[in-house]
Amino acid sequence: MSPSRSSIATFKTRMKAMILAAGRGARLRPLTDRVPKALIKVGGVPMVEIVIKRLVAAGVTGAAVNLWHLGDQVEAFIKERKGFGIDVRFFREEPLLDTGGGIKNAAGFLADSEPFFVHNADVLSEIDLNALYRAHGKSGALATLAVSDRPGPRRLLFDGEGRLIGREEAGRVLPRGTRAMAFNGIHVLSPEIFTKMTETGVFSIITSYLRLAKEGEKLLAYDAGAARWLDIGTPESLEKACAEWGKTRRSPYQNLT
Repeated sequence: MSPSRSSIATFKTRMKAMILAAGRGARLRPLTDRVPKALIKVGGVPMVEIVIKRLVAAGVTGAAVNLWHLGDQVEAFIKERKGFGIDVRFFREEPLLDTGGGIKNAAGFLADSEPFFVHNADVLSEIDLNALYRAHGKSGALATLAVSDRPGPRRLLFDGEGRLIGREEAGRVLPRGTRAMAFNGIHVLSPEIFTKMTETGVFSIITSYLRLAKEGEKLLAYDAGAARWLDIGTPESLEKACAEWGKTRRSPYQNLT
């Protein structure tokens, strides 16, 4: 039986997201000495705006944004634009809590929703967010991670069914049928994750994922295939983004004195 229009409407109104925007962006200095990484422009548009608009297009109606380095600038920017039409809540961190700690810090806002997106603010992509969300909903997984078959440090390992089983280690021979995939910084989590996230304080969400996978929880890969993806975390990747994404190709570094 297909869902009724009213049930679909209820589902949509509860779709939320976590945007990880608190990082210092140390590798992008001196640019990030005065501009938070989330507000660096690509194609003339700040990264956090690009990410929020993509999430809104996927059906998100509420978002948590974590803040730390130059967080006042990020908050002011989003508020000036009326949250881009959705309910945006800000979660300040002191100290910086890393990805897992940041997500857990926003549990009060995220835990009562349907499965929710987590999206790094410094990631550009053309990954189909609707398809990612549908895949998560069909699988019953605790988390579904967008991944790609590309080089990267310490890639994640998945078995033949796409379940997370570990992390790549130098010199280790992979078991037959295992795939090493690079994580794209975009995932969908079921709110039940908060009852199983025993880590506290400052910790990476990947730490939680690897522990939960060992304990038998279902954490799945979503293969993004050939969809374009770029992390703007280094000067080289930022220059590439400015050259290839959008019509405004001027480098942000050109404005520095």
